[in-house]
Amino acid sequence: MHHHAYLWTGPKARSDDEALRRPPHPDPPPAGSRPELIERYRQVASEFRTSDLPPLETAYWLVKPRSLVRGTWEDAKEAAAWLGERLAEYAPRFATEHDRDPVRLAQLVDSAAERLHAGGDVSYGHYLERPSYLALAVVTCSPNRTTPELACPCA
Repeated sequence: MHHHAYLWTGPKARSDDEALRRPPHPDPPPAGSRPELIERYRQVASEFRTSDLPPLETAYWLVKPRSLVRGTWEDAKEAAAWLGERLAEYAPRFATEHDRDPVRLAQLVDSAAERLHAGGDVSYGHYLERPSYLALAVVTCSPNRTTPELACPCA
């Protein structure tokens, strides 16, 4: 078991485009569907795997391009430390004082280490200066507990 890290920052409006953050439905719209529905399905089917947008389900980071992997670790504590470093790096830009609280950030890192050690995934999101958003994730791989059918991006 190992862990892959991901980071995305960008306009909140872009992260709000949930259709591009979900894997496409396995079945395309039926023949005779509205043209805009068919076009939206085609767009999602072609862009979901290649888009840098954070997926709504954390495990689906594994289907994104390998170039988006920011680090890989066997040890859960090392992966959690990466999260802690990123949280500290971006904390001055967090939109609320509560999100910047160092005690709270340390608790997030400790919780992440426990969850990763148990084989779970970790995903944190923070609003930055308006209207930006930060998404951080560490995904357990080989296999992922929630979606074991997803292949390792580094295999």
